Amino acid sequence: MSRIGLYPGTFDPLTLGHSDIIRRGAKLVDRLVVGVTTNPSKNPMFTPEERMAMVRDEVVRLGLDNVEVRGFDALLMHFAETCRADLIVRGLRAVADFEYEYQMAGMNQQLNSRIETVFLMADVSLQPIASKLVKEIALFGGDISRFVSAPVRDLVTARVDRIGRRGSD
Repeated sequence: MSRIGLYPGTFDPLTLGHSDIIRRGAKLVDRLVVGVTTNPSKNPMFTPEERMAMVRDEVVRLGLDNVEVRGFDALLMHFAETCRADLIVRGLRAVADFEYEYQMAGMNQQLNSRIETVFLMADVSLQPIASKLVKEIALFGGDISRFVSAPVRDLVTARVDRIGRRGSD
């Protein structure tokens, strides 16, 4: 029987921190599904399809043949059941992440106690990276190349060029 993991997120944009969790999570399971979702409380820069393509390209670049990218717009545990996931993979950067993720893991366990949540600590060099901050830096003309892969940097830069930079009076 193969072990299936699910790493859900919005990935808007995909950061080096996300890539690290995908790479490490793929080692823990026979198959890792990266679930790209929408979050009503976030204002995305990229469409779900663009984000899925971004993640797929990164998976190819990393050479991970046991990773599948799928989109979803449903309750996480319902999607996890559809994927036949045995575990949910979550990355933690700081204590604030842990508090939120711990609460979510508890709720998810109430919904389906068969599916475990596994927390992976972010690599120390990647801990400060957050998609929200990457977008903000890019929108104000900063260099994001230390936080995202070169292909993602190019996509973000092109999008910012199209929608316009901020703070350029």
